[in-house]
Amino acid sequence: MSVAVKESRFSFKTRNKLLLISFDGFRWDYDRDVETPNLDKMAQDGVKALYATPAFLTITSPSHFTMLTGRYIENHGVIHNMWFNTATQEKKQYYMTQFVSSYWDNGSLPIWITAQRQGLKAGSLHFPGTAATYRGENVTVKQVEPHFYDHSNETDWRLNINKVIGEWFHQQDLDFVSLYFGEPDLVGHKYGPDSPERQEMVRQVDRTVGYIRNKIQDHGLTDRLNIIITADHGMTTVLRGGLVEEIILSKIPGFSFTDIQFQLLDYGPLGMLLPKEGMLEKVYQALKGSHPHLHVYKKEEMPTRLHYSKHPRLLPIILITDPGYIVNGLLPLNFNNGEHGYDNEVMDMKAFFRAVGPDFQSNLTVDPFDLVDLYPLMCHLLGINPEIHDGHLDKSKDMLVPQTTIGGDNNDPGKNIHIEVPIGLSAAMGFLVLVFIIITAYHMRKRTKA
Repeated sequence: MSVAVKESRFSFKTRNKLLLISFDGFRWDYDRDVETPNLDKMAQDGVKALYATPAFLTITSPSHFTMLTGRYIENHGVIHNMWFNTATQEKKQYYMTQFVSSYWDNGSLPIWITAQRQGLKAGSLHFPGTAATYRGENVTVKQVEPHFYDHSNETDWRLNINKVIGEWFHQQDLDFVSLYFGEPDLVGHKYGPDSPERQEMVRQVDRTVGYIRNKIQDHGLTDRLNIIITADHGMTTVLRGGLVEEIILSKIPGFSFTDIQFQLLDYGPLGMLLPKEGMLEKVYQALKGSHPHLHVYKKEEMPTRLHYSKHPRLLPIILITDPGYIVNGLLPLNFNNGEHGYDNEVMDMKAFFRAVGPDFQSNLTVDPFDLVDLYPLMCHLLGINPEIHDGHLDKSKDMLVPQTTIGGDNNDPGKNIHIEVPIGLSAAMGFLVLVFIIITAYHMRKRTKA
């Protein structure tokens, strides 16, 4: 006899809490040219991946929503940092897009909502997607950054950490929190990934990791809180000047903006075009092969491995550049020294990954894995049934401390996962059988004597 119970690897122990932290744009190798004693200590006490591969498109909102949902971008629908409307020509920049719930609530539930629906308490501070409503629900405890927020201020970072650790986890007893920091992405854009300014920001990140772990210890949470720290993408140097021929669409022979109904350009290495009716083939042929570092696709011809072709929000023509190049429209408008958004196979787009806590092994370096696999890992740690997802728990479960009781198969997306727990029941049944035998023997002996 066995009893089916809700999937959890914590059947015989208390469920531990989980803190997910993203340092935007922290490339996988940023700790190699800077002393990072706190990140090193975290790796020694926990797990370090060689790198983590973000979903394509390797930019902030789409990549973070993949972490929260375990869906590829063509499946969750947050296809860009910008919301846009091709009929009205309206575009909203990153910050204002955070408040367009219909853009985020597109069929995929973030882990906050799933956890809350299964009886847990969740919170989020500044994480992309926090401001939106999902099927009528919000993340219960949240803080959205104000417009024009200074994402680099270390004092604010510590205030936010105090709130998350001291108030949310310690006082309000939350089970899961996502925490976002906007660096070293901004400094990487402004000064470039190889700059001394980026190196100094990595030192600030390292100090912050030490501060987080100290606060966790101060509040007695070290043995009850798992920490995952990662990033949404990396960063590469933009190539400019006389050394390269920049990609400027207005200068390409045969291409004309009069053939275009809507364009999303000047945002980095990816561009999208909606040609006017009857102009698709003309635009495509004009751009195809026009520059050695520009790759032009009809959306249905996008490489399958990128998982960036099936969503209806994607425009008919998609442009992707090689590393270091950007897509310009009428004239160059992007003056960043560092960029991301490139093919996720490019090493400069890979993210860093660290994890530590009671459920993670110590002093372990694991092989690279995809950030889409982070979602089933987090559901497994929280003991919740996942929604439909594209990730695989078996890509990350080796990070975990082996348990006598292992959770169900989170690789089966959307399934109500169960585990069988016959051990305790078998022991109880065995004990009852033994008692029955003893009592029967006793009565038989009495009858014999009588």
